[in-house]
Amino acid sequence: MSSNLKAEFAPKVAIIGRPNVGKSTLFNIVTNTRKAVVKDQAGVTRDIMIEPVEVWGKQFDLIDTGGITDAADVFSKLIKEQVKDFLQTVDLIVAVMDGRAGLVPEDRDIIRVAKQTGKPFLLVINKVDKVTEEEIAKSDFYEFGVDIISASFEQRRGVGDILEWVTNQIPENPGTVKEGMNIAIVGKPNVGKSSICNCILGVNRMLVSDIAGTTIDSVDSPFIYNDRKYTLVDTAGLRRSAKREEDLEIISAFKSQESIRRADLVLLMVDGTIGPTDQDARIMQSILEDHKGVILVANKSDLGGKEIPEYRKTFKEQVERVFHFFPDVHVVFTSAKTGYGINDLFEMIEKVTDQLSFRVSTAELNDFFFETIRKAPAPVWGTTNVKFYYVTQTYQKPPAFIAFANHPDGVTNSYRRFLIKNIKAKWDLHGMPIRIFCMKSRRGSND
Repeated sequence: MSSNLKAEFAPKVAIIGRPNVGKSTLFNIVTNTRKAVVKDQAGVTRDIMIEPVEVWGKQFDLIDTGGITDAADVFSKLIKEQVKDFLQTVDLIVAVMDGRAGLVPEDRDIIRVAKQTGKPFLLVINKVDKVTEEEIAKSDFYEFGVDIISASFEQRRGVGDILEWVTNQIPENPGTVKEGMNIAIVGKPNVGKSSICNCILGVNRMLVSDIAGTTIDSVDSPFIYNDRKYTLVDTAGLRRSAKREEDLEIISAFKSQESIRRADLVLLMVDGTIGPTDQDARIMQSILEDHKGVILVANKSDLGGKEIPEYRKTFKEQVERVFHFFPDVHVVFTSAKTGYGINDLFEMIEKVTDQLSFRVSTAELNDFFFETIRKAPAPVWGTTNVKFYYVTQTYQKPPAFIAFANHPDGVTNSYRRFLIKNIKAKWDLHGMPIRIFCMKSRRGSND
């Protein structure tokens, strides 16, 4: 199993169920990660997590969802609404139940929700710790007439059967070509996101107001520019968690993060008269963690140019300081009020679109790679030099690469930065959040 490779249009497999039935444990086992928080406490997973997986030659996106419950608190209501909506976009559903608790009323609701989607779904009875208890655990659920597998995730039992069911449902050539690019506009409240959206679309589709927090939901607007198809997503403003006191603002933050996840490219808007702040840095980190292409949009630059001496130089110096972890981010200066910089923005969007789709042959990549690693001393693992065998590009966007070595743990972050810097320079990928994964090579098992 590998979580590094991603099919262009991979089927989506959602794991659903009540809180604390083992959804996140299954997610972590299959993806071979610890991304989903596992804790013996209801409601720990409040977000939807997506991770690309390859199993037995079939690629799919595995999705961990928040626990569905009838509790009255705002998060429980939000999670239930979010998951029900999200299931309309997936291809397969794995519904996890608790074998120790047996069938409970909330399970009936979950099965009903899964059936209503019309998507193939599997019922997994977890926490069946003894093989002799399998039939008893299943008996409560036979009435629903669906595929049932008993499992014990703690013992890793039943996981292979679940994966066999999933891969059998996935065709050899899944999906169809997706047209266009999703562009999400994010940023703090009142930086001009809706105004720039209206400016791009040429119509007043978004509600524009000076009151922070006017945009509550995310709104999708398809359009065409230079014969390329795009979908623009305007989102609610993102604030620090401590300031999200009202239920409405909590929901807005969830929907903004969801928009980032399903975007191909994110426009991070900041107020050009203020410049990027620590909160913008946190938003940028969130975008990079989701591995998205990003353009920094300095809005209100008409005012910035009048009020601030050497405005662009000052702004870019601030970018290098605040975004020290990603200093070469693309920057475009705009004014939603006057339309200034909109053409520049689209030129940058087209450039980044091409960068996101960059592909290089393994042969060309390795010629460059071995020429590059000669420029610096090899990293060291213990007393042994790290030896690289070959490197290949994954199917992820933005571009990502896997380097196979004898001691991948010896490849330090500084050495990765050295490799990434050279990759960006070679293929004009500046401003891309490039990733390099290092894996153990079988050839180096005896090194």
